[in-house]
Amino acid sequence: MQLVAQEFQERVGEIDTYLNFVWTVDDGTTHLMRASDNLPAYTANSQDDLLRTLKASALLMLYNLMESSVKNAVEAIFDELEKEMVPFDGCRDEIRLVILGNMRQHAPHKMLSELNVLATDIVTKTFRKAEFVSGNIDAREIKGVARQYGFAEPRKRGDRLLTVKTHRNDLAHGNKSFSEVGRSFSVEDIFQIKQDVVDYLGEMLDNVTSYLESRSYLLISE
Repeated sequence: MQLVAQEFQERVGEIDTYLNFVWTVDDGTTHLMRASDNLPAYTANSQDDLLRTLKASALLMLYNLMESSVKNAVEAIFDELEKEMVPFDGCRDEIRLVILGNMRQHAPHKMLSELNVLATDIVTKTFRKAEFVSGNIDAREIKGVARQYGFAEPRKRGDRLLTVKTHRNDLAHGNKSFSEVGRSFSVEDIFQIKQDVVDYLGEMLDNVTSYLESRSYLLISE
């Protein structure tokens, strides 16, 4: 989980850098100038369009943070199971149900060469990080993942995660333009959404860390 936490902080840092730039464009302390004649690169009207696009893009960055954090946390659970060589029968019931579900996603003839020691290989070789989630992460989904694997659910409400997911999907599917989405939020709104998302994900990652440290993935915790 140390690498997961490190990647999380790096991504948060990237978002902070981006939002600080957006803030300075919004309050007028940063101006983009043309190199050829040192004149403003945009008119007042185009600046408004630019800001709306920048704000909408921030929501995409936040959604990427949400999805990567959940994927990485679940991958860390399977990495721990592999490192500890936990057999299928040694996993808690929730994990065994996940493994059985993972098995259904793979053709038996493709898995045959990977399952050398069935009791342990079946636990980790059936997991595919890329197939885990796609465009569907919000607080409800994260709480469902927590129940699915048996780690503690975040206590925070996490309403803003749904806001991020909804607008991300609108942008990804072409339902709304960047200008339309960005018009709905001030820069201050985006900062608050970012903080709520980071706090929620941080609690989730702390819960997964505790889960792994206490070996709560075992059928009988030691």
